[in-house]
Amino acid sequence: MIYFIIIGMAFVTMVPRIIPAFIVDKLIFRSWVNRWLSAIPFAALGALIFPSILTVIPEQQYIGLIGGLVAITLAYFGVNTIIVVLGAICTVFLLTTW
Repeated sequence: MIYFIIIGMAFVTMVPRIIPAFIVDKLIFRSWVNRWLSAIPFAALGALIFPSILTVIPEQQYIGLIGGLVAITLAYFGVNTIIVVLGAICTVFLLTTW
């Protein structure tokens, strides 16, 4: 009985995720909708990361802000994402070891 429940829960969670993948490929959106949709991952990532920037070291919040500014600057110049992350990590590490 428990296996049927697990299979049913898996089915219920997979269907809403799979159906849009088949439907969206056939839809043609206007250019402004495509631009808006392409910004969603960056906005979500920013919303997830920004609270952590402020709480890297609670006593010294400026360290997280400086690391965030380094990441923003590197990303603005089109540097590879891995380099952006490593740059922010190295900045926070260097500022916390001094």
